[in-house]
Amino acid sequence: MNEDPPTAFLDYVRETPLLHEELHYVTLAFEWIAAITDVLACAILMIGAARFVWGFARAELSRDTQTRVRGVNTERVELGRYILAGLELLIVSDIIHTALSLAMADLVFLGLLVVIRSLVSYFLDRELSEVKKELRQ
Repeated sequence: MNEDPPTAFLDYVRETPLLHEELHYVTLAFEWIAAITDVLACAILMIGAARFVWGFARAELSRDTQTRVRGVNTERVELGRYILAGLELLIVSDIIHTALSLAMADLVFLGLLVVIRSLVSYFLDRELSEVKKELRQ
């Protein structure tokens, strides 16, 4: 006896977009491209981390304090470059995923991700600039 009130807007079914219905192979190709981009971004981040650890260890084994500090700062700059490159590729991948999903929630999520990653990139770039200035002195 508990009937729900009629709500026409809840019964709305969104039509499947042309890209997903007629050109499903294009959608699949873009999904693969986005997945490969994610993997490449992670690989770049891991390569940067591995190079940082190796360079950091090498710098720490130096007996001279000034050489050690200079070496660590150089490695920080290099790691920052890898992080920025990885973040940029992750943003590209997120844009592709959002374009394929066509959902408003995904668009909002993408906006938040781009803002967060852009802020991280901005502050990381500022920090790298400061470290580069220290290295020049």
